[in-house]
Amino acid sequence: MNRELICRLIRQVDSQRIRDNLFYLSKDPLPYRKLNYTSAGHEKCSLYEADDFLEEQLTSFGYRFEREAVAVQAVRCDPSKPKAHQYSPPLPEDPWYTAFNLYARKTGCASPEEIIVVVSHKDSQSWVDSPGANDNAVGTVGNLEIARLLAEVPTKRSFCFLFCNEEHSPWTSVAAANNAKERGDNIVAVFNLDGLGAKSREDQDAGRKTHVTAFSMPEGERLACMVGEVNDRYSIGLEHSPYQRPHPNDDDGSFVKAGYPAAVLMIGSFPYADPNYHCETDTPEYTDLQNVTMSVQLGLASALTVDEAGAP
Repeated sequence: MNRELICRLIRQVDSQRIRDNLFYLSKDPLPYRKLNYTSAGHEKCSLYEADDFLEEQLTSFGYRFEREAVAVQAVRCDPSKPKAHQYSPPLPEDPWYTAFNLYARKTGCASPEEIIVVVSHKDSQSWVDSPGANDNAVGTVGNLEIARLLAEVPTKRSFCFLFCNEEHSPWTSVAAANNAKERGDNIVAVFNLDGLGAKSREDQDAGRKTHVTAFSMPEGERLACMVGEVNDRYSIGLEHSPYQRPHPNDDDGSFVKAGYPAAVLMIGSFPYADPNYHCETDTPEYTDLQNVTMSVQLGLASALTVDEAGAP
């Protein structure tokens, strides 16, 4: 895949489509995306409705679509903790639900045995009524946009677009990663899209367009450095920073722990500085749409760079 084609695909990232999907998943018609909330007059919980929306979109793009069931519980709320950290583990007697990992897959034409995973958690917080716009409807719609743009593009390597759940217990990315390892999947890179463009109030007011690529392993560090190089090569314009975490975490960490060390978290700030984090005020009106669009462009170009040259 040549540089000219990557530039063309970057320009095709559709900010209006991203905005429309963001508002759909975090305001109207879906105020939340969780298993323990069903809108009045609706038959399905809001997370199942989000799953149906994503399936409809991905199948319309022509992807081979799969659902993987995982048993989870809603997380409890502990109001004695600070607002952003009021989550508490569920009790054994709390209700169990069936959550679904959603997969959209395409097969590579040159090295199909090598797989690039783009993952995002699609659920909002199960312990509080938060729309979860920045956490993580932005990553969900970003993943969806990358999948749309790559649907008809011949790629050397295979792609797996994974939409998982991180705001219920346990994280369903753990099942996805462990099952991939059991199958013997040769995953060469994992890009976790979470909280794209979300940053501090000061950075928001200053108009900064921030992006952090966090990693925990040497293979992830090489991937994070490549992301920074891609940001410069294609003049995307983000203020990019790599960040080393002391241990694997988040949905990329699920893959690291399963034996896939070339995994990174792509996020707006780290440590996470969004003032609406895990709050009822995490609404799409506060999302920096331009920053999200630029971060999606960077994720797209980075994934295509790995597809062209292999993992760094």
